[in-house]
Amino acid sequence: QAKLEESGGGSVQAGGSVRLSCTARDVTFDGRAMAWFRQAPGKEREGVSCVGSSDSSSAYTDVVKGRFTISRDNVKNTLYLQMNNLKSEDTAIYYCATGVVGRACSLVGDEYNFFGQGTQVTVSS
Repeated sequence: QAKLEESGGGSVQAGGSVRLSCTARDVTFDGRAMAWFRQAPGKEREGVSCVGSSDSSSAYTDVVKGRFTISRDNVKNTLYLQMNNLKSEDTAIYYCATGVVGRACSLVGDEYNFFGQGTQVTVSS
């Protein structure tokens, strides 16, 4: 059974930075698009960022563009999300996700079939 595990979450003040990591067991990232999603209290899950299998393509939801950077290390089987200039509205549980080999980068949750358990990021103003 594939397992994704996020780490790096925590509490930070507005304007600060956090780097999230996601490692995998029993599934290789190679050839698969990867993504970060988040869910704030009382809100729907939303796609934050995704990266293609070769790290040559990426996408971001508008509200994080210029502040967040996604990257991947296929050798370490690890996905990252560098989050800078954090705002209180970034407070959420962040999940990493991966899907079927060969699919393109997408911010749509249905495109992925493996999600991690999530890591909490809390930004205080």
